[in-house]
Amino acid sequence: MSRARIILPIEGMSCASCAATVQDALGRAGGVANAAVNYATGRAAVEYDDAQTHVAELVQTVRDAGYGCGTATVTLTVDQLHYAPSVLPLEQALRRVPGVIAAAANQATETVVVSYVPGATTAEALERAVEEVGFTVAEPIAAEDPLERERVARQREVQTLTWKFALAAAVTVVSMLGAMLLMAHDADATLKQVDLLGRLLIPLALRLQDALAGQGTPDPRWIKLGLAVITLPVIVWSGGQFYRGAWSGFRHRTADMNTLIGVGTGAAYLYSLVATLAPGLFTGVGRSPDVYYESVSAIIALILLGRLLEARARGRTSEAIRRLAGLRARTAHVVRDGKEIEIAGEAVVPGDLVIVRPGEKIPVDGRVTEGASAVDESMLTGEPMPVGKKIGDEVIGATINTTGSITLRATRVGKDSALGQIVQLVEDAQSTKAPIQRLADQVAGVFVPIVIAIAIAAFIAWFDFGPEPALVFSTVALITVLIIACPCALGLATPTAILVGTGKAAELGILIRSGEALDRLSKVRTVLLDKTGTITEGRPTVTHIVTAKRPDGTPLAPAEVLKWAASVEQRSEHPLALAIVKAAKERNVDLLPVETFAMMEGRGVRGTVDRRIIEVISLRHARERSLELGSLGPDADRLAAQGRTPVIVVVNNTVYAVVAISDPIKPSAKEAVALFKRMGLSVMMLSGDVKRGAEAVAAEVGIDEIVAEVLPSQKADIVRKLQRQGRHVAMVGDGINDAPALAQADVGIAIGTGTDIAMEASDVTLIRGDLRAAVTAIQLSRRTMGTIRLNLFWAFVYNVIGIPIAAGVLFPLYHVLLSPVFASAAMAWSSLSVVLNSLTLRRFKPA
Repeated sequence: MSRARIILPIEGMSCASCAATVQDALGRAGGVANAAVNYATGRAAVEYDDAQTHVAELVQTVRDAGYGCGTATVTLTVDQLHYAPSVLPLEQALRRVPGVIAAAANQATETVVVSYVPGATTAEALERAVEEVGFTVAEPIAAEDPLERERVARQREVQTLTWKFALAAAVTVVSMLGAMLLMAHDADATLKQVDLLGRLLIPLALRLQDALAGQGTPDPRWIKLGLAVITLPVIVWSGGQFYRGAWSGFRHRTADMNTLIGVGTGAAYLYSLVATLAPGLFTGVGRSPDVYYESVSAIIALILLGRLLEARARGRTSEAIRRLAGLRARTAHVVRDGKEIEIAGEAVVPGDLVIVRPGEKIPVDGRVTEGASAVDESMLTGEPMPVGKKIGDEVIGATINTTGSITLRATRVGKDSALGQIVQLVEDAQSTKAPIQRLADQVAGVFVPIVIAIAIAAFIAWFDFGPEPALVFSTVALITVLIIACPCALGLATPTAILVGTGKAAELGILIRSGEALDRLSKVRTVLLDKTGTITEGRPTVTHIVTAKRPDGTPLAPAEVLKWAASVEQRSEHPLALAIVKAAKERNVDLLPVETFAMMEGRGVRGTVDRRIIEVISLRHARERSLELGSLGPDADRLAAQGRTPVIVVVNNTVYAVVAISDPIKPSAKEAVALFKRMGLSVMMLSGDVKRGAEAVAAEVGIDEIVAEVLPSQKADIVRKLQRQGRHVAMVGDGINDAPALAQADVGIAIGTGTDIAMEASDVTLIRGDLRAAVTAIQLSRRTMGTIRLNLFWAFVYNVIGIPIAAGVLFPLYHVLLSPVFASAAMAWSSLSVVLNSLTLRRFKPA
């Protein structure tokens, strides 16, 4: 099975029920392993077997469910296409590109029209597909910016909603005046005495009647006809999407928010139209029946206002990701054909020589080939001080060159760059769901049918047992129930908080992989810290070399010991090995070639150098083998007690020296441990070092629980042991030898170093090496999950209380019936309040 993943932009969703419908349709599609639809972002994350299904079939599945799927087209000009015997291989190659829906080639014009999912493919992937079948693209394909496309679409949505709301609001004001004129004719008999809005308007209507006394008032029939006519544009244009959505749902046998609004306002308008054109049908009224044109206009206006404010607020929830993407350099100076030219930043390709002058942004990831400078990486890593860069050093795109001019060789560009992968990781996280959302999804799936059933029950109950005119009274109750019900709040409660929370985390240099990881992180009660690279800097240096004595009593030369040790350690990537090799180079010691080499997990390395068996091993392993340490044993213990790591150099089974390696403790480590404890978390340190050395480091940073002399594989066993005790465990490590423990922990937190951030397989990645960022991650996760719980509480309570009131449960006690207009205002506010509450996470500041 070849598993693929794609993010589909879904169009036409108006509530959580819509998202549930699309998710169910995609989940049942052949070849789909998993589908998660996020109403807040308007995206569907689909995992599928590309051998069983294709992106085009997934798009069609969405359309068959009654919704749209955002697509785009690009036209490629292909050289020599008219000479090809067949265009079929070219079309097939393009269709195999992830994200491509269809490709149609035209030999006469030498063009290929490619339909694709925005953001799911790249210009480079399309060009490679063309080249694989022997053709070349005549002109470079302009790179697309999915975030800019989304911003423009959001802006267009806001503008459209603004104009629709303006029309509905203007008609509402006129309709209210017309309604007051009608009430002035029959203020005592109107049913609107029991309607909350009517109670507010009737006193105004009476004043209007007094003001018009003696001047004559228009015929009520003409007023009603006028109201019917001016309400039509609101129905057709301002609220047209509700009726189109309701009709689409009816055709596809689904029901959503559009169904509730469409049926509610449609029933109100049709009832009012019949009451206007054929008032005689309402024989039990005994007077001219009430009409509700002002309610129809007001309901649509208020719902549109809510949607407008919600759209603007939801636009702010994704500002963090746009700010990250906005860090990209717009232009770059590259050397091509021996000349320096300026090109767009996205046009840089791997292998290009890029010149970056002082004050300019570095456009892509690369390696310095000429010059030296200091680079400000604070926008990505949060490191306040510029970092020195020289020939051979790696630089990250979107950082700022501060002092000297440098030339670099581009290594990673576009989506493959560090910034591109950060943006992709955050986008992926924002497309996921937290486990707490499952209940809301289950409720949203059956919400609309239940509401319709309650509305019909209220209609029947008031028609049979309500006051006269029963038909009018029961119709108002039905409309009000349909309008007040709001599955939108349920659908927005979780994803908007995750959207803002993960975006804020990214701004703080914390990459959270999914909503589920965020949920698990908030439950953590035990934090395990690896020593090297987590509590310490991870840049160890050799501080002491204590050598054994020769048979004649003279000590071995430190340079000789370094020659043997560094020669074998040059094949290892362990931080301690790098320290020994660095010490040899600083002392100008020539290294010898290694004939054989072997790693001994958690114990050291062994190799053959110049026909000698050289071993560089831990003190613990030396004692396990009962090697003769002599006077070096006490020296090793003394150095360990000082917090240094002693390693033993063995040549042909004879101990030659103890090499002490020191790794300075991070300045922020002690404060981070204190903050963990203040949050009520238990902190434990794991280390492969000897116990005395580990205890010295632990004592300095304030950790009471330590487990020393553990192998990398044993760290995962310790995590499992704590989990069996019922603890929720977070493991913090640098990822070099902590992978099993990071994977086993409830939450694995990897400390990255800027360029390798997106390569970690952890749940959470800290872009910079400050341990306090792990504290911030837990604080933010708790705050985010608290926001989600508050959102869900409000969403459920609103519907549980609001729907019965709309159905008229208060009427027997207070003789008051909730107005459909007030119901629409409450419905609009319920979803808006959830988004606004989620936006408070933007003000989060680490303690």
